[in-house]
Amino acid sequence: MGREQPRTDRAGLLRETAAEVFGWDTLLPEQLTAMEWVLDGQDTLVVMPTGSGKSAVYQVPAVLLSGPVVVVSPLLALQRDQIAGLPDGDRAPGAVAVNSDLGAAATEEAWDAVRGGAARLLYLSPEQLAKDDVVERLAALRPALFVVDEAQCVSSWGHDFRPDYLRLEQAVRRVGGPPVLALTATAAAPVRRDIAERLGMRRPRLLVTGFDRPNIALSVRRFLDDDERRLAVVERAAAEPKPGIVYAGTRKDTEHYARELAALGLSAEAYHAGLRASERERIHDAFLSGTADVVVATSAFGMGIDKEDVRFVLHASLPGSLDSYYQEIGRCGRDGRPALAVLHYRSEDTGMRSYFAGRAPGPETLTDVARAVHEHRSDPADLDGLREDTGLSRNRVTAAVNLLEEADAVATGEEGEVRPADGMAPQEAAEEAARTARAHRRTERTRVEMARAYAETTGCRRRFLLGYFGEDHPGRCGNCDLCDGRPQQDDDEERPAHPAAAEYPVGTEVRHEQWGDGTVLSEDQDRITVFFGQAGYRTLALEAVAGHDDLLSVLRRPGEDRWAG
Repeated sequence: MGREQPRTDRAGLLRETAAEVFGWDTLLPEQLTAMEWVLDGQDTLVVMPTGSGKSAVYQVPAVLLSGPVVVVSPLLALQRDQIAGLPDGDRAPGAVAVNSDLGAAATEEAWDAVRGGAARLLYLSPEQLAKDDVVERLAALRPALFVVDEAQCVSSWGHDFRPDYLRLEQAVRRVGGPPVLALTATAAAPVRRDIAERLGMRRPRLLVTGFDRPNIALSVRRFLDDDERRLAVVERAAAEPKPGIVYAGTRKDTEHYARELAALGLSAEAYHAGLRASERERIHDAFLSGTADVVVATSAFGMGIDKEDVRFVLHASLPGSLDSYYQEIGRCGRDGRPALAVLHYRSEDTGMRSYFAGRAPGPETLTDVARAVHEHRSDPADLDGLREDTGLSRNRVTAAVNLLEEADAVATGEEGEVRPADGMAPQEAAEEAARTARAHRRTERTRVEMARAYAETTGCRRRFLLGYFGEDHPGRCGNCDLCDGRPQQDDDEERPAHPAAAEYPVGTEVRHEQWGDGTVLSEDQDRITVFFGQAGYRTLALEAVAGHDDLLSVLRRPGEDRWAG
């Protein structure tokens, strides 16, 4: 676990370390609780809002643990910011990052710093942990803690865009199985469960603080004409106090909006994955320093950004899910002052988002990879070997192996070798993986539908959004376009709930006769929203449920022996 301390002394030791090493006079109760779990060597999942000090949960224990702490972080700019924010001093946990930007000499210097104890924090991307030499070096260092920052990426990016996120469970095993700490700002109950399962966490302790950010005003504007919408986005971004972020769905759109804003005399930058690393770094620094008024970006920008005074976040189109939407709007108003989040929406957006949600390795790719795995039955190949055999890109091979593994058609060994399941032919393995992919597509498309439902709701937007994360908000919030300053309680909100609502409180695990097992996420008087593992998000009318005894049965009520509730 680390340097053993009596349990009664740990809270005091953590407070003392936070004060002496980091200069923090106080720790939030939830920070302290999570730190104690980490020192106890327990797998821990922490869901805390942006700006609430999640990084402290591993930074303070890093000073006290007996070995290095591995931090998996998705963006190089984020790694750099986290390292730059660490204190100086003899007891400070020095930090290094190993990434593709480093030359051979700098890479060796970084590993030497960790090996010699000068750096107790080692920042890596998931792609680095897919490399055998990195895993072997790390295993030799016997890490005391494995941290996955921005852990929602395990669920939202792992299937396609960043498939190496789904290989982190194997990386944890291969480096000796240290305790795992997963950190995220936004994760509904199904996403929390997905994170824990995909990271192979062992009976994880769960800490979830409130999701509400009441200082952020929520608004949606609906449009029939796309040109009219584009003009409205530009006008709103130009008129609002700066700085701000505009999220657009494509690289082309980021460049369009940035040009339009620049033509109005604003310092506006387009940010997307197609830019060179040095250019992304320049834009990131310009925004942090205040020399850029507006950054127009795809979702890659702003993750973990340490800037408190962002005054607005505008979305130029429908987000892919409410998970990503809440993550993105959470980047404004971190100073507690009023901030604004506006979604500019057309009903046609759902078609594009559903298309993006449907991407996955096709049947031919799955078959090719399954055959390659079977051909190496006597001498199993790793991902690089499968890539060489199939001629496919590493991302496609990794995504295909992830699906095959989830379908129990293959398994990954301790050295990264991929073995076929007994008694399953390549074609059958590919078909099972394709079924798994279709289930993912159904779920992702229902996430798009939940985002559409938020855009089209006629009730309090904050109540809808918080309900998606399983958090109740009674009455009207008074700070969204649909409340419009009205009292927090009104006749509509005070209508009694359907009698059947008491049977399905938030967190209840249920079984539907058609969609299988699910979890109740929210209740809104005459309907409930349920997440089903095989069918995604579904909204059920309580009148229909009450009139059909076998339609929805209760498996487990909240608090009955379930860590994720």
